Amino acid sequence: MSNSSLVSCTILSKNNYGKRNHAIDTITIHCMAGQLSAESCGRWFQNATNASSNYGVGPDGRIGLYVEEQKGAWCSSNKANDMRAVTIEVASDPKPPYAVTDKALEATINLCADICRRNGIKALVWSTSKADRVNHRNGCNMTVHRDYSPKSCPGDYLYARMGQIASAVNARLGDGGNKTYCGTGIGAGTAKEDMAVRDASSTKGAKIGEVKRGQKVEILSVLKNGWLKVVWPGSAKGYAYTSNAGGGYYAVDIPGAAKTGTVTNCWALNVRTAPNGSVIGTLQKGQQVTYTETRNGWLHITAPRDGWVSGAYIR
Repeated sequence: MSNSSLVSCTILSKNNYGKRNHAIDTITIHCMAGQLSAESCGRWFQNATNASSNYGVGPDGRIGLYVEEQKGAWCSSNKANDMRAVTIEVASDPKPPYAVTDKALEATINLCADICRRNGIKALVWSTSKADRVNHRNGCNMTVHRDYSPKSCPGDYLYARMGQIASAVNARLGDGGNKTYCGTGIGAGTAKEDMAVRDASSTKGAKIGEVKRGQKVEILSVLKNGWLKVVWPGSAKGYAYTSNAGGGYYAVDIPGAAKTGTVTNCWALNVRTAPNGSVIGTLQKGQQVTYTETRNGWLHITAPRDGWVSGAYIR
């Protein structure tokens, strides 16, 4: 069982369970609640009496190794989870929502992809359902500290981006980022066009209902073949085709699913902290954006930077 070659410093802590009794099949991302460097976090774990993690990511994106992967770290307030999960502490602001730097987020994504490759994890799968996470249902293999303890860890900033992290990791692993969501609780989507609902994820499936444009559907999962498993109006489960998922277009607005667009009809589009929030940057006409959420005509973009833009200027 190897360790990541992305490590910049190694500061080993004695705080661990010893050799794992379970194969690595899970990743648990935490926040430090402080903008500690990789070295500072490692030294803290050396002196702490009851805490550690396998890795830590500093605000500059440098990575520290504190407990070798062959051992379970004291990290998640749950031995069973720590014995199967690689745990990662990420430097963050000391107060809610415990935001992390772009460099730390990118390094965390790269580290997760490296962990998956070396341990035979074919894809990261996130669910907003705690029951799915702690029971590893529907392929879910991402957990968080708040699952096992009354804590806010990993903070709302990282928690809201777990689906984005999974998608980015999976894109690096080569599945195009399609295996991002699983289980219940993804959220309600709004149909952008009329859609047939079938009893199987294929056009050969029997039609069992229809979703009309503007109707809400509960999304259970996003399938790799371009279909959604949904609960359509009437509380029946079925499958609806997303039209062109690989091209970034979904026939349903899916919370957290990355989509792309292009800035149009605007030479300097403001990027804001929130809908109608403070301006933190601008985009130029023709620039491409990746967005994960829509809210009252606004888009939450994650690239080329994180923020909110008016959807009226995105095609």
